[in-house]
Amino acid sequence: MDTAEIRRRFVAHFESHGHTPVPSASLLLDDPNLLFVNAGMVPFKPYFLGQETPPYRRATSVQKCVRTPDIEDVGKTTRHGTFFEMCGNFSFGDYFKEGAIEYAWELVTKPIADGGFGLDESLLYPSILDGDDEALALWRKVTGLPDERILRLGRKENYWSMGVPGPGGPCSEILVDRGPAYGPDFDPSRLGPDMPVQLEDRLLEIWNLVFMQDELSAVRSKEDFDIAGPLPKKNIDTGMGLERVAFLLQDKPNMYEIDVMFPVIEKAQDLTGRRYGATHDDDVRFRVIADHVRSSMMLIADGVTPGNEGRGYVLRRLLRRAVRSMRLLGYDDPALPELLPVSRDKMGETYTQLHQDWERISTVAFAEEHAFRQTLRAGTTIFDQATAAVKKTGGTQLAGDQAFALHDTYGFPIDLTLEMANEQGLSVDEAGFRRLMNEQRQRAKDDAKAKKGQHRDASAYREVADAMGRPVEFTGYDTVTDEGAVRGIVAAGGVVRAAGPGELVEVVLDRTPFYAEGGGQLADQGVIELENGARLEVLDVQSPVTGVIAHHVRVLEGEVTPGLSAHALVDVERRRSISRSHTATHMVHKAFREALGETATQAGSENSPGRFRFDFSATGSVPASVMADVEARVNDVVLDDLAVHAEIMTQKEAVASGAMALFGEKYGDRVRVVSVGEWARELCGGTHAGSSGKLGVIKLLGESSIGSGVRRVEALVGSDAYRFLAREHVLVNQLSDTLKVRPEQLPERVNDIVEKLRAAEKEIEKVRLQQLLAAGGELAAGAAKVGPVNLVAHRVDGAGGGDVRTLALDVRGRLPQGEPGVVVVIGAADGKVSVVAALNDEARARGLSANALVRAIGPFVGGKGGGKDDVAQGGGTDTSRIDEALALVAAEVGRVAAG
Repeated sequence: MDTAEIRRRFVAHFESHGHTPVPSASLLLDDPNLLFVNAGMVPFKPYFLGQETPPYRRATSVQKCVRTPDIEDVGKTTRHGTFFEMCGNFSFGDYFKEGAIEYAWELVTKPIADGGFGLDESLLYPSILDGDDEALALWRKVTGLPDERILRLGRKENYWSMGVPGPGGPCSEILVDRGPAYGPDFDPSRLGPDMPVQLEDRLLEIWNLVFMQDELSAVRSKEDFDIAGPLPKKNIDTGMGLERVAFLLQDKPNMYEIDVMFPVIEKAQDLTGRRYGATHDDDVRFRVIADHVRSSMMLIADGVTPGNEGRGYVLRRLLRRAVRSMRLLGYDDPALPELLPVSRDKMGETYTQLHQDWERISTVAFAEEHAFRQTLRAGTTIFDQATAAVKKTGGTQLAGDQAFALHDTYGFPIDLTLEMANEQGLSVDEAGFRRLMNEQRQRAKDDAKAKKGQHRDASAYREVADAMGRPVEFTGYDTVTDEGAVRGIVAAGGVVRAAGPGELVEVVLDRTPFYAEGGGQLADQGVIELENGARLEVLDVQSPVTGVIAHHVRVLEGEVTPGLSAHALVDVERRRSISRSHTATHMVHKAFREALGETATQAGSENSPGRFRFDFSATGSVPASVMADVEARVNDVVLDDLAVHAEIMTQKEAVASGAMALFGEKYGDRVRVVSVGEWARELCGGTHAGSSGKLGVIKLLGESSIGSGVRRVEALVGSDAYRFLAREHVLVNQLSDTLKVRPEQLPERVNDIVEKLRAAEKEIEKVRLQQLLAAGGELAAGAAKVGPVNLVAHRVDGAGGGDVRTLALDVRGRLPQGEPGVVVVIGAADGKVSVVAALNDEARARGLSANALVRAIGPFVGGKGGGKDDVAQGGGTDTSRIDEALALVAAEVGRVAAG
């Protein structure tokens, strides 16, 4: 049974039992605890936490997930993977343990001909939390299995929590006995609460049923927590690993050999000439390739671009590990253009957007591989230098900190370092490397732990929402003033009954024209006037939970209490200005896609009064000609005065209409589509100008990089753009008057002036250098005799490093031939010290060293330096002891020469 059919059967089974099918959410969700969605329940977490009211009592989904804590272990075992799909069914206060057990057992045991998975009941072992007698009785009732077939496991295996205070509960697993080829025989009645390690491969967990029934007050570890009491509503959260069921039903030994992954391994075999199954090391590399190619593709599809931190860094590691594994298998050519399309064709059978967005996905991936190949070349140079230094000193081992620097700073993989070191006859201090890696990981874990528990306490907003009984009605698309009533006041995390002058609180109205910040658009500001004469200044507007719009207000006068009628007045000029910026963002997005192709997809934005910034995917800087074309295009649309209109439709209808959806945004079943004429069309919940003509003018200020593969354009709209252009016009006129040319002649005139300045600077530099070298003759003629050595130790004020080196080398060349000569020049300029020592062959034969002299001078000038025995240089920041340093030079030369 192929993976797509397993997925289809799972959803169909639960849909037939009254569950609402929910499409997979993006891998990127706004959660302070998570880089990526890492479990099927994550998109439903607001419902389990009580932050939002679920729109259904039962749901089912097949959710895309990525887990990366064990990325280094991928391929080494057949259990570790990064991207996977989790099939789940969820009950929000509806059925509980018995229903969850019935539905799961029915699906896994029902014959294939009847729409089930047809697993042999004699090989199935349910498990419960040791002591959960209710679950034990239900498993006996539903399955008819004897007690000894139901395993009793401890909290480590069979209790679920999020790792922070909140909901939790015991679990039941369905395990499959894969037979003696995967582990020793066992007596289920003798298994204790801890699953033996040797049985983890044989007793394969395919489905975990979480009975969410407890409120946890403290979670110290997975097995150590306090239960404060029962949850108000009992919930069900289950997860069935799609890949695990696939390799069971496809009779494969592991997930890497199922229908959606093994074709990548087959392609890698063809490219490298190596065979999967021949050696353990090669098998690890093939698995890494299959896993990381798929994971990278799915992350890019959801809007991640390679970078040096956060999500971007994870993607970069995945792509580079895949490329590096191909290299270790002996394939040095670009690999992703060969491998990625294979994964696309298999995963694209379900995720059709992989085909639709292929140009962007492939462009991002291939550019990262090209950059990594460049990095490998640079890292190889650094590696060669490091190994040469080790060999020069007679060493046989590359230090751990050097291997770590290659890995961390240059992106050089450790196994490639090990391989290349072995070729050079060297070992690597792996223990030192691992220690540094573990320290880095611990810092990351500590940082992540510090962020734990940041689930926003939404209980106060939920209390207000429950009291209202319906969502706040947003009327701001049609009006900027409206009548409503105060339904709740929140302060310091709790609901309060009143607030007086000077207090900062959050006020919830039953209906409001105020736009809450979202989709890149800043919130409205304005005033709320109450029936008792109180006035509230609206400073910000947010939507902390679905259905609630909270106005952050300062009470200017009077008292605000629930139930009062309210007159809400949005700052009209601010709203109009922001709306113009939002419409301009849509237009610029469309224009860039026309100019650069479909890969120029929005990666973020901020719409402010009169200005906006727009981030988009691009592999390099945008040429000035393209910027000019985009600016001209959008301003042509401004002149066309196209109508801007919004429509509500289903997601399917929106996609069919050509509307763009942005990565990571959360959309409901029905969406709002904003169109600028028939030209630009996007899913958007923001406010907009009535027509493109109302924007007046759009001025792009410039573009820059904000990370690998992401560019940022900043621009002005309307009166802000006009004022900018007016200032530019004044400046051009002033320059024209000063230079006595027409405006169109300014570039040529300015270029002429710049060229003349450069020529003058060259002449000045030439004269200065002549003066400097002229001083060299005098210094050489006045060399002091220190024993047999001709010594010039000289201070030059106002000279930088380049001048000091030029002078030192010139003086050395002028000293008497055949006699030992030492030149030390110390320059001081802008509070910085430059030191250069230059020795001839005769001085070095006497045991003198430029490197030793510069190192001796370092402490006197507050710096350091070094080099070779003939020429060395350094620097510092302390100019007060230069004369002492020069005296030291004379003493040191005398000491060495005498010896």
